[in-house]
Amino acid sequence: MKRVALTVTLGLVAAAHAQKVQAPIPIGVALAQTGNVALLGQEQVIGARLAEKYINARGGINGTPIRLIFQDASGDENTAINAFQNLISKSNVVGIVGPTLSQQAFAADPIAERARVPVLGPSNTAKGIPQIGNYVARVSAPVAVVAPNAIRTALRLDPKIKKVAVLYAQNDAFSVSETGTFQETAKAQGLDVVTVQKFQTTDTDFTTQVTSTLNSDADLVIVSGLAADGGNLVKQLRQLGYKGLIVGGNGLNTSNIFPVCQQYCDGVIIAQAYSPAQPSAANQVFVKDYRAQYKKDPPQFAAQAYAGVQVMADALRVIDRRKKLTTWELPALRTELNKQILAGKYNTPLGELRFDKDGEILQKQFYVAQIKMKDAKNGSFVFLK
Repeated sequence: MKRVALTVTLGLVAAAHAQKVQAPIPIGVALAQTGNVALLGQEQVIGARLAEKYINARGGINGTPIRLIFQDASGDENTAINAFQNLISKSNVVGIVGPTLSQQAFAADPIAERARVPVLGPSNTAKGIPQIGNYVARVSAPVAVVAPNAIRTALRLDPKIKKVAVLYAQNDAFSVSETGTFQETAKAQGLDVVTVQKFQTTDTDFTTQVTSTLNSDADLVIVSGLAADGGNLVKQLRQLGYKGLIVGGNGLNTSNIFPVCQQYCDGVIIAQAYSPAQPSAANQVFVKDYRAQYKKDPPQFAAQAYAGVQVMADALRVIDRRKKLTTWELPALRTELNKQILAGKYNTPLGELRFDKDGEILQKQFYVAQIKMKDAKNGSFVFLK
Protein backbone atom coordinates (compact mmCIF):
# COMPACT_ATOMS: atom_id res chain seq x y z
CA MET A 1 0.00 0.00 0.00
CA LYS A 2 2.86 2.37 0.88
CA ARG A 3 4.51 1.65 -2.48
CA VAL A 4 1.28 2.54 -4.29
CA ALA A 5 0.94 5.76 -2.32
CA LEU A 6 4.57 6.69 -3.04
CA THR A 7 4.07 6.03 -6.75
CA VAL A 8 1.00 8.26 -6.80
CA THR A 9 2.84 10.99 -4.95
CA LEU A 10 5.87 10.90 -7.22
CA GLY A 11 3.50 11.18 -10.16
CA LEU A 12 1.88 14.26 -8.62
CA VAL A 13 5.24 15.90 -8.01
CA ALA A 14 6.57 15.02 -11.47
CA ALA A 15 3.43 16.36 -13.14
CA ALA A 16 3.98 19.70 -11.45
CA HIS A 17 7.59 20.05 -12.61
CA ALA A 18 8.32 22.75 -15.16
CA GLN A 19 4.80 24.16 -14.90
CA LYS A 20 4.43 27.87 -14.36
CA VAL A 21 1.78 29.11 -11.98
CA GLN A 22 -1.45 29.88 -13.77
CA ALA A 23 -3.42 33.13 -13.68
CA PRO A 24 -5.93 33.61 -12.12
CA ILE A 25 -4.08 32.03 -9.18
CA PRO A 26 -5.78 28.65 -8.55
CA ILE A 27 -6.51 27.84 -4.89
CA GLY A 28 -8.13 24.48 -4.14
CA VAL A 29 -11.13 24.15 -1.81
CA ALA A 30 -12.07 20.61 -0.76
CA LEU A 31 -15.18 20.74 1.43
CA ALA A 32 -18.28 18.66 2.10
CA GLN A 33 -20.88 19.85 -0.37
CA THR A 34 -22.92 16.63 -0.14
CA GLY A 35 -23.67 13.95 2.45
CA ASN A 36 -24.61 14.37 6.09
CA VAL A 37 -21.60 16.64 6.70
CA ALA A 38 -22.93 19.08 4.10
CA LEU A 39 -24.82 20.81 6.91
CA LEU A 40 -21.40 22.14 7.90
CA GLY A 41 -19.65 22.12 4.52
CA GLN A 42 -22.22 24.28 2.76
CA GLU A 43 -21.60 27.05 5.28
CA GLN A 44 -17.89 26.74 4.55
CA VAL A 45 -18.46 27.03 0.80
CA ILE A 46 -20.37 30.27 1.40
CA GLY A 47 -17.50 31.65 3.49
CA ALA A 48 -14.87 30.70 0.90
CA ARG A 49 -16.87 32.28 -1.95
CA LEU A 50 -17.33 35.52 0.00
CA ALA A 51 -13.58 35.67 0.58
CA GLU A 52 -12.87 35.12 -3.11
CA LYS A 53 -15.32 37.86 -4.08
CA TYR A 54 -13.89 40.29 -1.53
CA ILE A 55 -10.26 39.64 -2.47
CA ASN A 56 -10.82 39.93 -6.22
CA ALA A 57 -12.93 43.07 -5.84
CA ARG A 58 -9.88 44.68 -4.26
CA GLY A 59 -7.37 43.71 -6.90
CA GLY A 60 -6.69 40.08 -6.05
CA ILE A 61 -2.99 39.36 -5.53
CA ASN A 62 -1.44 42.72 -6.45
CA GLY A 63 -3.54 42.88 -9.61
CA THR A 64 -3.82 39.18 -10.38
CA PRO A 65 -7.15 37.60 -9.37
CA ILE A 66 -7.48 34.35 -7.47
CA ARG A 67 -9.76 31.53 -8.60
CA LEU A 68 -11.16 29.04 -6.12
CA ILE A 69 -11.45 25.55 -7.54
CA PHE A 70 -13.98 23.51 -5.59
CA GLN A 71 -13.98 19.75 -5.18
CA ASP A 72 -16.72 18.03 -3.19
CA ALA A 73 -14.95 16.16 -0.38
CA SER A 74 -18.30 14.90 0.97
CA GLY A 75 -18.06 13.34 4.44
CA ASP A 76 -15.83 10.28 4.00
CA GLU A 77 -12.13 9.70 3.70
CA ASN A 78 -11.97 8.28 0.16
CA THR A 79 -13.87 11.19 -1.36
CA ALA A 80 -11.59 13.64 0.41
CA ILE A 81 -8.51 11.82 -0.90
CA ASN A 82 -9.87 11.91 -4.46
CA ALA A 83 -10.66 15.62 -4.09
CA PHE A 84 -7.12 16.37 -2.95
CA GLN A 85 -5.59 14.32 -5.79
CA ASN A 86 -7.71 16.08 -8.40
CA LEU A 87 -6.85 19.52 -7.06
CA ILE A 88 -3.13 18.73 -6.93
CA SER A 89 -2.63 16.87 -10.21
CA LYS A 90 -5.40 18.12 -12.51
CA SER A 91 -6.14 21.64 -11.30
CA ASN A 92 -2.54 22.50 -10.34
CA VAL A 93 -3.59 24.51 -7.30
CA VAL A 94 -1.02 26.39 -5.25
CA GLY A 95 -2.60 25.25 -1.96
CA ILE A 96 -5.74 23.68 -0.52
CA VAL A 97 -8.33 24.86 2.03
CA GLY A 98 -10.01 21.76 3.47
CA PRO A 99 -11.24 19.17 4.22
CA THR A 100 -14.28 19.59 6.51
CA LEU A 101 -13.73 16.76 9.00
CA SER A 102 -10.68 15.90 11.10
CA GLN A 103 -11.18 12.26 10.17
CA GLN A 104 -10.86 13.21 6.50
CA ALA A 105 -7.78 15.33 7.23
CA PHE A 106 -5.95 12.36 8.73
CA ALA A 107 -6.56 10.50 5.44
CA ALA A 108 -6.20 13.25 2.82
CA ASP A 109 -3.60 15.63 4.26
CA PRO A 110 -0.76 13.08 3.86
CA ILE A 111 -1.45 13.14 0.09
CA ALA A 112 -0.78 16.90 0.05
CA GLU A 113 2.15 16.50 2.41
CA ARG A 114 3.90 14.04 0.11
CA ALA A 115 3.19 16.27 -2.91
CA ARG A 116 4.43 19.32 -0.94
CA VAL A 117 1.21 21.28 -1.30
CA PRO A 118 0.24 23.54 1.65
CA VAL A 119 -3.05 22.73 3.36
CA LEU A 120 -5.12 24.95 5.64
CA GLY A 121 -7.73 23.07 7.66
CA PRO A 122 -10.78 25.29 8.15
CA SER A 123 -12.57 23.05 10.68
CA ASN A 124 -10.16 20.27 11.67
CA THR A 125 -10.01 20.59 15.45
CA ALA A 126 -8.92 17.15 16.61
CA LYS A 127 -5.64 16.57 18.41
CA GLY A 128 -2.70 15.92 16.07
CA ILE A 129 -3.85 17.70 12.89
CA PRO A 130 -0.87 20.11 12.50
CA GLN A 131 1.47 17.22 13.29
CA ILE A 132 0.37 15.34 10.14
CA GLY A 133 3.17 17.07 8.25
CA ASN A 134 5.18 20.19 7.52
CA TYR A 135 2.70 21.37 4.87
CA VAL A 136 -0.37 21.08 7.15
CA ALA A 137 -1.71 24.00 9.21
CA ARG A 138 -5.17 24.97 10.42
CA VAL A 139 -7.22 28.11 11.02
CA SER A 140 -9.57 26.20 13.36
CA ALA A 141 -8.59 26.34 17.00
CA PRO A 142 -8.13 22.89 18.58
CA VAL A 143 -11.04 21.47 20.48
CA ALA A 144 -8.85 21.12 23.57
CA VAL A 145 -8.69 24.94 23.76
CA VAL A 146 -12.26 25.85 22.77
CA ALA A 147 -14.51 23.11 24.20
CA PRO A 148 -13.78 23.56 27.97
CA ASN A 149 -15.32 27.04 27.82
CA ALA A 150 -18.77 25.50 27.28
CA ILE A 151 -18.61 23.42 30.47
CA ARG A 152 -17.38 26.35 32.53
CA THR A 153 -20.31 28.41 31.20
CA ALA A 154 -22.80 25.63 32.04
CA LEU A 155 -21.49 25.59 35.62
CA ARG A 156 -21.86 29.34 35.82
CA LEU A 157 -25.48 29.10 34.65
CA ASP A 158 -26.23 26.23 37.06
CA PRO A 159 -23.71 25.91 39.92
CA LYS A 160 -25.64 22.93 41.32
CA ILE A 161 -24.54 20.62 38.49
CA LYS A 162 -22.77 17.55 39.87
CA LYS A 163 -23.51 14.59 37.57
CA VAL A 164 -22.58 14.52 33.90
CA ALA A 165 -23.63 12.19 31.08
CA VAL A 166 -21.32 12.07 28.06
CA LEU A 167 -22.45 10.91 24.61
CA TYR A 168 -20.23 10.80 21.54
CA ALA A 169 -19.95 9.46 17.98
CA GLN A 170 -17.41 6.68 18.19
CA ASN A 171 -16.85 6.49 14.40
CA ASP A 172 -15.71 10.12 14.03
CA ALA A 173 -12.15 11.12 14.92
CA PHE A 174 -13.13 14.65 15.88
CA SER A 175 -15.92 13.51 18.20
CA VAL A 176 -13.61 11.00 19.87
CA SER A 177 -11.01 13.72 20.38
CA GLU A 178 -13.58 16.22 21.62
CA THR A 179 -15.21 13.86 24.11
CA GLY A 180 -11.80 13.22 25.64
CA THR A 181 -11.42 16.94 26.24
CA PHE A 182 -14.95 17.24 27.61
CA GLN A 183 -14.47 14.35 30.03
CA GLU A 184 -11.12 15.65 31.26
CA THR A 185 -12.61 19.11 31.77
CA ALA A 186 -15.64 17.74 33.63
CA LYS A 187 -13.43 15.80 36.03
CA ALA A 188 -11.14 18.80 36.50
CA GLN A 189 -14.21 20.84 37.47
CA GLY A 190 -15.06 18.26 40.15
CA LEU A 191 -17.99 16.75 38.24
CA ASP A 192 -18.93 13.08 38.33
CA VAL A 193 -19.18 11.43 34.90
CA VAL A 194 -22.03 9.03 35.63
CA THR A 195 -22.41 7.47 32.17
CA VAL A 196 -20.62 7.45 28.81
CA GLN A 197 -22.75 6.49 25.81
CA LYS A 198 -21.50 5.84 22.26
CA PHE A 199 -23.30 6.13 18.93
CA GLN A 200 -22.59 6.28 15.19
CA THR A 201 -22.85 9.40 13.00
CA THR A 202 -25.27 7.40 10.82
CA ASP A 203 -27.63 6.61 13.73
CA THR A 204 -31.13 8.05 13.82
CA ASP A 205 -32.60 6.18 16.81
CA PHE A 206 -30.99 7.03 20.16
CA THR A 207 -33.49 5.35 22.47
CA THR A 208 -30.86 3.16 24.14
CA GLN A 209 -28.45 6.03 24.82
CA VAL A 210 -31.20 8.38 26.01
CA THR A 211 -32.70 5.75 28.34
CA SER A 212 -29.31 5.13 29.93
CA THR A 213 -28.78 8.87 30.31
CA LEU A 214 -32.14 9.36 32.01
CA ASN A 215 -31.46 6.42 34.32
CA SER A 216 -28.10 7.96 35.30
CA ASP A 217 -29.87 10.96 36.84
CA ALA A 218 -27.37 13.29 35.17
CA ASP A 219 -27.98 17.03 35.49
CA LEU A 220 -25.71 17.96 32.54
CA VAL A 221 -25.49 16.18 29.18
CA ILE A 222 -22.52 16.68 26.85
CA VAL A 223 -22.90 15.64 23.20
CA SER A 224 -20.03 15.22 20.70
CA GLY A 225 -21.32 14.35 17.25
CA LEU A 226 -22.11 15.93 13.90
CA ALA A 227 -25.05 18.12 12.99
CA ALA A 228 -27.52 15.47 11.82
CA ASP A 229 -26.91 12.80 14.48
CA GLY A 230 -26.20 15.32 17.23
CA GLY A 231 -29.34 17.30 16.43
CA ASN A 232 -31.50 14.17 16.47
CA LEU A 233 -29.95 13.08 19.75
CA VAL A 234 -30.76 16.43 21.37
CA LYS A 235 -34.32 16.20 20.06
CA GLN A 236 -34.84 12.71 21.46
CA LEU A 237 -33.30 13.64 24.81
CA ARG A 238 -35.87 16.41 25.23
CA GLN A 239 -38.78 14.38 23.86
CA LEU A 240 -38.10 11.59 26.37
CA GLY A 241 -37.99 13.98 29.30
CA TYR A 242 -34.48 15.28 29.95
CA LYS A 243 -34.80 18.81 31.36
CA GLY A 244 -31.23 19.77 32.37
CA LEU A 245 -28.60 21.76 30.49
CA ILE A 246 -27.03 20.36 27.33
CA VAL A 247 -23.54 21.20 26.08
CA GLY A 248 -23.03 20.51 22.38
CA GLY A 249 -19.71 20.09 20.64
CA ASN A 250 -18.38 21.85 17.58
CA GLY A 251 -20.18 19.45 15.24
CA LEU A 252 -23.48 20.97 16.38
CA ASN A 253 -22.20 24.48 15.82
CA THR A 254 -24.44 25.38 12.91
CA SER A 255 -27.89 26.86 12.43
CA ASN A 256 -28.49 23.95 10.09
CA ILE A 257 -29.28 21.83 13.17
CA PHE A 258 -32.38 23.98 13.84
CA PRO A 259 -34.61 22.04 11.45
CA VAL A 260 -33.17 18.80 12.87
CA CYS A 261 -33.81 19.28 16.60
CA GLN A 262 -36.41 22.05 16.05
CA GLN A 263 -37.73 23.69 19.23
CA TYR A 264 -35.78 21.11 21.26
CA CYS A 265 -32.54 22.89 20.24
CA ASP A 266 -33.45 25.65 22.65
CA GLY A 267 -30.88 26.19 25.40
CA VAL A 268 -28.01 24.09 23.97
CA ILE A 269 -24.66 25.64 24.93
CA ILE A 270 -21.83 25.57 22.36
CA ALA A 271 -18.32 27.02 22.60
CA GLN A 272 -17.28 29.17 19.65
CA ALA A 273 -14.07 30.14 17.89
CA TYR A 274 -15.89 33.03 16.23
CA SER A 275 -18.36 35.77 17.04
CA PRO A 276 -20.04 38.20 14.62
CA ALA A 277 -19.38 40.82 17.30
CA GLN A 278 -15.59 40.44 16.98
CA PRO A 279 -14.64 44.11 16.49
CA SER A 280 -11.86 43.92 13.88
CA ALA A 281 -12.34 45.74 10.59
CA ALA A 282 -11.85 42.47 8.71
CA ASN A 283 -14.72 40.86 10.59
CA GLN A 284 -17.07 43.79 10.24
CA VAL A 285 -16.58 43.74 6.46
CA PHE A 286 -17.26 40.00 6.45
CA VAL A 287 -20.37 40.37 8.62
CA LYS A 288 -21.71 43.17 6.43
CA ASP A 289 -21.22 41.16 3.21
CA TYR A 290 -22.73 38.02 4.76
CA ARG A 291 -25.77 39.81 6.17
CA ALA A 292 -26.38 41.61 2.88
CA GLN A 293 -26.61 38.30 1.05
CA TYR A 294 -28.11 35.92 3.63
CA LYS A 295 -30.06 38.24 5.97
CA LYS A 296 -28.54 36.74 9.12
CA ASP A 297 -25.28 36.68 11.08
CA PRO A 298 -22.47 34.52 9.70
CA PRO A 299 -21.73 31.24 11.50
CA GLN A 300 -18.35 30.01 12.71
CA PHE A 301 -17.81 27.52 9.88
CA ALA A 302 -18.27 30.23 7.24
CA ALA A 303 -15.91 32.56 9.10
CA GLN A 304 -13.19 29.92 9.38
CA ALA A 305 -13.38 29.03 5.67
CA TYR A 306 -13.25 32.74 4.81
CA ALA A 307 -10.17 33.07 7.04
CA GLY A 308 -8.53 30.08 5.34
CA VAL A 309 -8.83 31.63 1.89
CA GLN A 310 -7.77 35.03 3.21
CA VAL A 311 -4.63 33.66 4.89
CA MET A 312 -3.62 31.92 1.68
CA ALA A 313 -4.21 35.10 -0.36
CA ASP A 314 -2.37 37.33 2.12
CA ALA A 315 0.64 35.01 2.08
CA LEU A 316 0.61 34.92 -1.74
CA ARG A 317 0.52 38.73 -1.80
CA VAL A 318 3.74 38.91 0.23
CA ILE A 319 5.47 36.45 -2.09
CA ASP A 320 4.26 38.32 -5.18
CA ARG A 321 5.89 41.52 -3.97
CA ARG A 322 9.25 39.73 -4.04
CA LYS A 323 8.67 37.93 -7.35
CA LYS A 324 5.53 37.84 -9.50
CA LEU A 325 3.56 34.67 -8.87
CA THR A 326 3.17 33.80 -12.55
CA THR A 327 6.96 33.63 -12.99
CA TRP A 328 7.29 30.86 -10.41
CA GLU A 329 7.39 27.17 -11.20
CA LEU A 330 4.51 25.53 -9.38
CA PRO A 331 6.45 23.22 -7.00
CA ALA A 332 8.71 26.07 -5.88
CA LEU A 333 5.77 28.40 -5.24
CA ARG A 334 3.95 25.74 -3.22
CA THR A 335 6.97 25.40 -0.96
CA GLU A 336 7.41 29.17 -0.66
CA LEU A 337 3.71 29.59 0.09
CA ASN A 338 3.92 27.07 2.90
CA LYS A 339 6.84 28.99 4.44
CA GLN A 340 5.05 32.31 4.13
CA ILE A 341 1.78 31.01 5.63
CA LEU A 342 3.64 29.97 8.77
CA ALA A 343 5.68 33.19 8.93
CA GLY A 344 2.84 35.69 8.57
CA LYS A 345 0.39 37.48 10.86
CA TYR A 346 -3.18 37.87 9.63
CA ASN A 347 -6.14 40.09 10.46
CA THR A 348 -9.15 37.90 9.74
CA PRO A 349 -12.80 37.66 10.82
CA LEU A 350 -11.51 35.41 13.62
CA GLY A 351 -9.35 38.29 14.83
CA GLU A 352 -5.58 38.46 14.61
CA LEU A 353 -4.03 35.05 14.12
CA ARG A 354 -0.63 33.49 13.56
CA PHE A 355 0.79 29.97 13.50
CA ASP A 356 3.36 28.16 15.57
CA LYS A 357 6.16 26.16 13.94
CA ASP A 358 3.91 23.11 13.59
CA GLY A 359 1.12 25.00 11.83
CA GLU A 360 -1.10 25.27 14.90
CA ILE A 361 -3.26 28.39 14.97
CA LEU A 362 -2.50 31.02 17.60
CA GLN A 363 -5.82 32.76 18.22
CA LYS A 364 -6.51 35.19 21.04
CA GLN A 365 -10.24 35.15 21.73
CA PHE A 366 -13.00 32.55 22.13
CA TYR A 367 -16.72 32.69 22.93
CA VAL A 368 -19.72 30.69 24.15
CA ALA A 369 -23.22 30.88 22.70
CA GLN A 370 -26.61 29.42 23.68
CA ILE A 371 -29.25 28.51 21.13
CA LYS A 372 -32.49 30.49 21.35
CA MET A 373 -35.35 29.16 19.23
CA LYS A 374 -38.22 31.43 18.14
CA ASP A 375 -40.29 28.51 16.92
CA ALA A 376 -39.77 25.03 15.50
CA LYS A 377 -37.80 26.33 12.50
CA ASN A 378 -36.12 29.60 13.37
CA GLY A 379 -33.52 30.33 16.00
CA SER A 380 -30.19 31.99 16.67
CA PHE A 381 -26.98 31.67 18.64
CA VAL A 382 -27.04 34.13 21.53
CA PHE A 383 -23.53 34.94 22.71
CA LEU A 384 -23.04 34.80 26.48
CA LYS A 385 -20.76 37.14 28.36
